[in-house]
Amino acid sequence: MMVIGDSFTVGSGPVPRWRAYACEAARLLGWQPVIAGAGGTGYLSRGRAGRTFQESFEAELAWRPAPDVLVISGGHNDLRWATPDVGRAAAKLAATAGARWPHTRIVLVGPIWLDTPPRKAYQIRDALAEVAGGAGIDFLDPLERHWMTGAREKVLLPDGVHPTRSGHLLLARWLAGELSV
Repeated sequence: MMVIGDSFTVGSGPVPRWRAYACEAARLLGWQPVIAGAGGTGYLSRGRAGRTFQESFEAELAWRPAPDVLVISGGHNDLRWATPDVGRAAAKLAATAGARWPHTRIVLVGPIWLDTPPRKAYQIRDALAEVAGGAGIDFLDPLERHWMTGAREKVLLPDGVHPTRSGHLLLARWLAGELSV
């Protein structure tokens, strides 16, 4: 399983990459994870790493043998761009990955918010769902879930955005369950 994503995917703060939800989901499924991306990145957002998801795909993944599953998870950092532009960038990445690995299952995961998302997150989610539908690939929607079931500090780091270790485990169990279907 290969995953492209942002700080949720690669871990942040006290949660290292190998304990972030993407690696944990792969572990739960008995799969080998290969994780690409960086904090602050997105379909259009270059983050501190100075690259988009497309550029992370090309630099970190495209040269590797085809995975069984490619998960592209993000949109959280793309709120300041026009939604149609985000959709076009997601469609380009999905098409590039599909052409490179025609037998790989590609899954788009919408923006992750463990607490109350801003309205624009739903617009990005809808654009990504439309891209997935048009490309005939799976779409998973973390915004449809209610993640805060107990004390906020058990799920979110003090920044109020990124997941704690427990928050990552919630995401990992959800993703593993969705991917095993």
